[in-house]
Amino acid sequence: MILYLASGSPRRAELLQQIAVPFTVLPPPSIDETPRAAEVPVSYVRRMAREKALVGRECMPVPGAVLGADTSVVMEGRILGKPADDAEALAILTQLSGQSHQVVSAVCVCLEDRHAVRHTVTTVQFRALESARLEAYVATGEGRDKAGSYGIQGLGGALVESLSGSYSAVVGLPLEQTVALLEWADIPYWQID
Repeated sequence: MILYLASGSPRRAELLQQIAVPFTVLPPPSIDETPRAAEVPVSYVRRMAREKALVGRECMPVPGAVLGADTSVVMEGRILGKPADDAEALAILTQLSGQSHQVVSAVCVCLEDRHAVRHTVTTVQFRALESARLEAYVATGEGRDKAGSYGIQGLGGALVESLSGSYSAVVGLPLEQTVALLEWADIPYWQID
């Protein structure tokens, strides 16, 4: 069965490649990513992953399975999205400095007549960082397209003191949950030529 990735994220593609899953990338789904009134972060992230997979299903050139995923950074119950600009990125990172936050990541696999969603919550503790260090990180541009304004897999790894949970989920695709869904959909991984 063909697996389609409904995401433009190079990090998600790299994580699927890491576990040797053959896949084809679909155009990133265009959906409204506005949280609903009183929607809790876990429900929001699960809904986003599901909607991305369902929209991706409509774009499949031939029948298969579609994987959609979403990741949000959450602090004190508030979703911290992708920054609109460098000033917002600095404000977000300043909030995170010296504090812990949660990264909620969900994945959905959608088949023709059914779908399944799984999620995980990871706690990330940031180091206490001076403004100059945060400004220097923002200037790299690495966090511009990332939830919470940082990328743990890159230079942003130096901002993190500790992590409790799934590293791959913080990068953007929770591999444990992804593998469980691939098994559910009977899609092989570790397909090494």
